[in-house]
Amino acid sequence: MQERARIAIDLGAESCRVSLLRWHGSKPAIEVVHRIPNGPVHRADGLHWPIESILAGLEQGMRKAAAAAPEGIASIAVDCWSVDYVRLAPDGSLLGEPFCYRDERTVATKEKADAIVAPLDLYARTGTHPQRINTVYQLMSDQIAGIDPAAPWAMLPEYVLYWLSGQRVAEYTNASHTGLVSLKTGAWDAEVFRLLGLPLSAAPRMVRAGTVLGPLRGPLAALDAFRHTEIVAPATHDTASAIAGIAASLDAGAYISSGTWSLVGALTRVPVTTKRAFDAGYTNIGAATGELLFHALINSMWVLKQCMNAWETQGRKWEIEELVLHAADCNRDPSAVLDMDAPTLMLDSGMPGRINTELARLGFEPIADVAGNEPVFARLIFESLAARYASAIANLEENLGRRLERIHMIGGATRNKLLIKLTEQRTGLPVEIGECESATVGSFAIQLAASDAGGAAITPEAIREQAKRLCGCS
Repeated sequence: MQERARIAIDLGAESCRVSLLRWHGSKPAIEVVHRIPNGPVHRADGLHWPIESILAGLEQGMRKAAAAAPEGIASIAVDCWSVDYVRLAPDGSLLGEPFCYRDERTVATKEKADAIVAPLDLYARTGTHPQRINTVYQLMSDQIAGIDPAAPWAMLPEYVLYWLSGQRVAEYTNASHTGLVSLKTGAWDAEVFRLLGLPLSAAPRMVRAGTVLGPLRGPLAALDAFRHTEIVAPATHDTASAIAGIAASLDAGAYISSGTWSLVGALTRVPVTTKRAFDAGYTNIGAATGELLFHALINSMWVLKQCMNAWETQGRKWEIEELVLHAADCNRDPSAVLDMDAPTLMLDSGMPGRINTELARLGFEPIADVAGNEPVFARLIFESLAARYASAIANLEENLGRRLERIHMIGGATRNKLLIKLTEQRTGLPVEIGECESATVGSFAIQLAASDAGGAAITPEAIREQAKRLCGCS
């Protein structure tokens, strides 16, 4: 009999994807069967994610997957960006749309939290770099807004798992990015909850990557393809899932996961929480393989995407592939680069103007925001991003106390030959090209490893072996 198919749901800040893994004999094939445009929306009280439209799109995608896999679906898993969550009513329904991490409501609460627990102390306890987007500051913002702090919450990918299975959990890789998990125990840090006035009772129970949550529930379970489908918590943090999708060894190398955000880091077996690491902006989060991901979070293709959105409103529509091609022919002073981490570049409107304001602040000539200059903006962004990668790699080597021999790049940047070239020039290291949809590969690898484990804990070796089977098939 043909091996049953599997589904990986990857929620992205710009699009959400439903992918199907099927087998042709012993050969795997991964196909994106449905894609849902996504993006934060402005409401009266702030910036939110349109969760109902996301769920409707996911249901449509899963129905497509069921129709395409008459052999049946063995399992479904979900990964997503970190830090955002939903609040639930007593009956399990949503209390409202989840806030987007870019909403500015956390500015005040981070200042309040910093006065209670010094940022460096919180970093030493949790390993998570204390950025204002973190879940801990968002939960505190709920209290100020009058939202019941005792209302149960679930991180965004785990909410989709809850929607599918009825089980409310927090998977460790994603939980470790909240700023609320103890580095020593790997469990929720009850003292941090107490100090910051957050009820621990509202937090979900924690599980590890590869945990089987039970059968699919709800209307979809009536479809023939879903009659024996299990819901699996993969590494629900998309970065952890993406690193699990790397088949190559990372022992002497760094990784760059490049998309809306870029993560530049390396696998470690022990946390690094020194003042140097703190000052350089490095965080420690759980890896699916049981190790730690030690990396810096860098504002990335968000900047170009916002430029493209602004240009499109003026009738200047470009595709990313066109911009890359034309940007390669632009000649710019390579020393004129942006600070990609500048707070103004994190916001979501008027990006060409924001870029010119930053250029002026740094003493560089602005770029005329006129038709034909779009590739010049793109070249500036790619040069700036490559320069930021280089500084992150240098800081990484200093913090780890060892030299890195290569970079393994995954995510959307694997299709950007110009950015790859600039990264090699700026870092002096060769760049190995991994999977564009590495988070999906990692999700499937964890599902397969969990199936083989039969309820036992999955091993790093099992995940990597499954990733080797799957790499190159998408």
